[in-house]
Amino acid sequence: MAKGKIVADDPQGLLYLTARYMEALRVRNFTEQTLYGRGKMLRYFRVYCEQIGVTQARQVTRAVMINYQSYLYHYRKEDGKALTIGTQKAWLSCVTAFFSWLTREGLALYNPASDLELPRREVRLPKIILNAAEVEAILNVPDLSTPMGIRDRAILETLYSTGIRRQELCNLRLGDLDYDRGLVRIEQGKGHKDRYVPIGDRAVQWIEKYLLEVRPRLCPSLNEQAIFLNTLGTRMNANRLGSQVHGIIRSAGIGKTGSCHLFRHTFATLLLENGCDVRYVQEMLGHSKMETTAVYTHVAIKTLKEVHSRFHPARLPS
Repeated sequence: MAKGKIVADDPQGLLYLTARYMEALRVRNFTEQTLYGRGKMLRYFRVYCEQIGVTQARQVTRAVMINYQSYLYHYRKEDGKALTIGTQKAWLSCVTAFFSWLTREGLALYNPASDLELPRREVRLPKIILNAAEVEAILNVPDLSTPMGIRDRAILETLYSTGIRRQELCNLRLGDLDYDRGLVRIEQGKGHKDRYVPIGDRAVQWIEKYLLEVRPRLCPSLNEQAIFLNTLGTRMNANRLGSQVHGIIRSAGIGKTGSCHLFRHTFATLLLENGCDVRYVQEMLGHSKMETTAVYTHVAIKTLKEVHSRFHPARLPS
């Protein structure tokens, strides 16, 4: 397969133009997470184009985009698995957005992906949800005779009580917890949005215990404002936090696996099963679209089960 040579300072080159595009996104105040994701997807697209001898934006035609879509569909990862439909759609949408920007800026004559038919995304339900008893089993795993055990218990209680994302938990600062009103302030969550989330009394008590007995040992300095710290006395890393929570869940012996997001799924599902309005769940989760939250209404089937048991003709006689 022929290969093209990418020149960094070529004003028509994909490398040069993607760098300009990323800078435009920074100016528009996109989050670092979004910038990282789009940069990664565009980098993979550039590599693909280089392998077929395409190095400039004007060389990208509709045929190139159709072939790239086919390439993503047939691509297999190291474990032999295909890319999910959601991943394929995200990568194609990223390239489409890039060429839309080029067209608006007068850097490309047209968008070769403008009429590309994106794959239909599947609607998948969370595969694993915890019940209340299973959550309690997980909460009881940390060794409370150790400082890290107390910290981990406070983390688990916070995840369960608020349903916040793991990065949002890592970003929590000392001033974000409103003890009097029982609220946690999530500053600049996903999509650069602030929000307040209720937190239960039990979770607050565990956080207070951690702040009083453990955190001063980890970080006697007043410079670090993050609530939850690692053994080095600095803000916890989201990936490391995910690995720790995964290990705790596995140690609970409940026959289910997962990580921080499992608590988020469970938080939403249990609220809905207990009669909470889906609009309030949407607000607490920080979802911008109701469709995202509505997935949990299909998982919270307690009411449907009760109706089925009452009215299905094959029910057992009372």
